[in-house]
Amino acid sequence: MQDHYIWGPTFSEMLHPDTMPNAQRTKALQIKDTEPLSPLNLFNITWKDGNNAIRHIILPPELTGVASPICVILGSGFPTGSHKVGATYSCTIERQVDSSITPSKHRLVWPSTGNYGVGGAYIGQRMNYESLVLLPEMMSKERFDKITYYGAHYIKTPGCESNVKEIYDKANMLSKEENTIVVNQFAEFGNYRFHYHVTGNTLLELFDNLQKKKVGKRFAAITSAMGSAGTIACGDRVKQVHHNCKIIGLEPIQCPTLYCNGFGGHDIQGIGDKHVTWIHNTDNMDAIMCIDEWDCKKGMQLIHDTVGHEVLIEHGISEELISQMKNSFGISGICNILGAIKTAKHYQLNKDDILFTIATDSIDRYYSVLGDMIATHGCLNKEESYHRLFNIFHNQPIDYISEATQHTKNSWANLKYYTWVEQQGKSVSELNAQRHSDYWLTEQEKISEIDQKINERRTL
Repeated sequence: MQDHYIWGPTFSEMLHPDTMPNAQRTKALQIKDTEPLSPLNLFNITWKDGNNAIRHIILPPELTGVASPICVILGSGFPTGSHKVGATYSCTIERQVDSSITPSKHRLVWPSTGNYGVGGAYIGQRMNYESLVLLPEMMSKERFDKITYYGAHYIKTPGCESNVKEIYDKANMLSKEENTIVVNQFAEFGNYRFHYHVTGNTLLELFDNLQKKKVGKRFAAITSAMGSAGTIACGDRVKQVHHNCKIIGLEPIQCPTLYCNGFGGHDIQGIGDKHVTWIHNTDNMDAIMCIDEWDCKKGMQLIHDTVGHEVLIEHGISEELISQMKNSFGISGICNILGAIKTAKHYQLNKDDILFTIATDSIDRYYSVLGDMIATHGCLNKEESYHRLFNIFHNQPIDYISEATQHTKNSWANLKYYTWVEQQGKSVSELNAQRHSDYWLTEQEKISEIDQKINERRTL
């Protein structure tokens, strides 16, 4: 492990990669696939491809069963194959510019239920920090393999996706060790700022591009499941421009925490962590909807399976689109899409209303899940494929929906108390401060100052 600092892009450059230092961006694009472990890949942390186009797919009514266009931005093009690498980089670079961490001196601990841990393994090692990932033992085999491949270590904590308390307990123990820094995605505003600024402004740009192509007229909604509640922060930015846009949070039926103060275990890996995160601006959310984990897993299998492809083609979905979806949609991506379908139905949206959502990762970390499903349920046949297309996608039920009232917003915010004040040392005064928009504006306004510091340190 080297001891020198690695400086990557600013928030502004991640949003507009064409403004990155030309030499770094050009070289980064050249080695993206051939040298995946090179630190130059920090300059590939962006929603845009080498042609400066936003990676996205528009889903047709033949798949969704609704008239409204559903636009999915794709996280699979990021280093590691997931947009979470942007959050881990932002959390790391913010600490580095403030000199609170030093390469080769500090060990970074990444509490995670999935892709954040993989991103932490990648970013930490690329920026010359020893990295240790905390991940529930029931996460997919591929996640642990990727952590090892990126040069980090991991500790398996008990349970499944929703067993976050066990992760926190282990992180708190490790935080007492010398030169160990816990980079907690659930409380780190670097995570919030990446999605507020980079993801949020990317969606605004994409909407403008689609309007020029006569696709839709209104920015109707954003649907996003909550894991760390980083991704859903993009809605805070979009609402500042499109005030009537609805921000719809999603969680598993099997763990309906915000929906009804519920609990449980589930397998929509990356979401539904059985608590309300510190960086979640719950007052800006318009509704919470719950999605069945089995709909997500079976929907993913339909899109990946060759028999499923035959059925989709018969229903007017192009082979090109199927190929894109096959490589780009993991379990949580399907969850977000089903949430968009449910939203379009519930609010009776039409062809002029565009909904946006996020495919957070790709199929490459779910082959073991698909294998388990085949072992448990057998291979798909045409009858089952038709059943899934119509019952999971076209007939996604309008149930498990709680729209925001002042009472529900109070309930969502109050749930933070039990994790953050009772267990994690936050104060009641700051919890109360989060109920005011100025609190969030202050966090947003730090972006320009952080960018200035990055530029200054990069030129030393």
